[in-house]
Amino acid sequence: MLLVVSLVLLAAAAYLVGEVVTLPARQRAGSVRRASTYGRIRLQSGGEPRFRERVLTPLAGRLAKIVLRLNPKTTVESVAAKLLVAGLSQRVTPTSFLALKGVAVAVGALFGFALGSSRGPLGAIAFAAMLGFGGFFGPDFLVGSRARRRREAVRSELPDTLDLLAVSVEAGLGFDAAIGKVIEHMDGALSQELALVLGEMRVGESRQDALKKMSERVAAPEMAAFVRSIIQADQLGISLGRILRIQAADTRLRRQAAAEERAMKAPIKMLFPTVLFIFPAMFLVVLGPAMLNLKQVFA
Repeated sequence: MLLVVSLVLLAAAAYLVGEVVTLPARQRAGSVRRASTYGRIRLQSGGEPRFRERVLTPLAGRLAKIVLRLNPKTTVESVAAKLLVAGLSQRVTPTSFLALKGVAVAVGALFGFALGSSRGPLGAIAFAAMLGFGGFFGPDFLVGSRARRRREAVRSELPDTLDLLAVSVEAGLGFDAAIGKVIEHMDGALSQELALVLGEMRVGESRQDALKKMSERVAAPEMAAFVRSIIQADQLGISLGRILRIQAADTRLRRQAAAEERAMKAPIKMLFPTVLFIFPAMFLVVLGPAMLNLKQVFA
């Protein structure tokens, strides 16, 4: 293990030394190249490409291809959809996410091999396999948990957002302008989803298609009911203000019912840690002195 780490560090040091030594020559070559092409083409960017563009981006692409080969069912489009649902599409690209999974697998397998090396070859292989497996599916679990938290945040913000939409529509604004008011005065997951809907409509997407896409991303019953009501109001010519008021009251009742349901489940969830951790300590404190007294009597 130490030999492998030493070789990796030696290779990294050699690479850095080579970069430093060849930097003046590369700069001179770049200057000569720019001078030779001056007046004929327009330079897109000055100077040498950065380390990220030269090394990290191609390496991420290769790691992403390896991860896709390991799991043929996964595609770049499905990964992009997961990141979009979790609200990470602006910060993490599908290629970066797949490359992160590859790095997590390599680091997990290496760390597991180091932990299990003291238990023999089979132990090292078992630990490496377990931690590599966890590194492969860990990022998916984190993205899924973030998507669930975002869905719950949207469900909790929906009643207040619908109230603001209803007030804006009743004041004379159109539905698109009302969404703009919501984006302007509210923050959160639902505001981000509405901003995405408004952007899609501004680039030519129909309102129905944009709202259906939002309903698919959020995948909450309240959001599906809201989208259906807006689409039906558009098709039948019903007043949007009245529909939004009804939807706001309905989603508020659903939110209250969900909170009551979670409150009723809390005692049942508390039963298991109580039985496992609190009852044994209570039995030890209550019955311990009695058992000691009985031991002294029978001794």
